[in-house]
Amino acid sequence: MRTSPLAFGALQWLGAAYLVWLGLGLVVTKPETQARPDTTPIKAVAAAREGMIANLFNPWPITFMVALLPQFVDPHGSSVTLQLLLLGATQKMTGVLVLGTYAVASGSIGAWILKRPRVRLWQQRIAGLFIVGLGFRMAFGGCASR
Repeated sequence: MRTSPLAFGALQWLGAAYLVWLGLGLVVTKPETQARPDTTPIKAVAAAREGMIANLFNPWPITFMVALLPQFVDPHGSSVTLQLLLLGATQKMTGVLVLGTYAVASGSIGAWILKRPRVRLWQQRIAGLFIVGLGFRMAFGGCASR
């Protein structure tokens, strides 16, 4: 794609148009056509397992750990492996605490929103406006590859 500026530009414009189309679909949704959410409760263990699997296979945290953690290892200190394991475990445990807090908060807020169809509709419309804005940004500026 980078060797063909025309193909890259076409793909960029198609992506931007698709984002605008998706966003406008959310903005103009009528209350009576709003999708009904699946309110089947999810067990906490199943949700935690899915989140852990997604995080373990996500390349960004691994890249972050490989790039950042070695800077804090003392090569002349105790076992380098032990230091890396301790730093990695500390990073993962703080991540569990932070992301767990986000999960509990978003679950509570999400349950509150689901009980209020008008709030949910406006949340959907506002999200649609953000998506439209991202589409326009993709089309008209802010792209680092230019």
